[in-house]
Amino acid sequence: MTEPITLQVNGEPVTCSPQTPLPRVLEQMGLNPRLVAVEYNGEILHRQYWDNTQVENGDRLEIVTIVGGG
Repeated sequence: MTEPITLQVNGEPVTCSPQTPLPRVLEQMGLNPRLVAVEYNGEILHRQYWDNTQVENGDRLEIVTIVGGG
């Protein structure tokens, strides 16, 4: 079995399996991938690249939840 890796998500450590696709990481955190924006290692990551982005040890994510209102 592969050792888990550690990511920094909004400044907090989060562990997951190596090479986990980004949408799966979001789901494991209880987030709806359709309702968040993600900065990946300092760059805004456009949604079209999420499925091909597999997290690695030490990656930094900043996740912002989209909130509607009026």
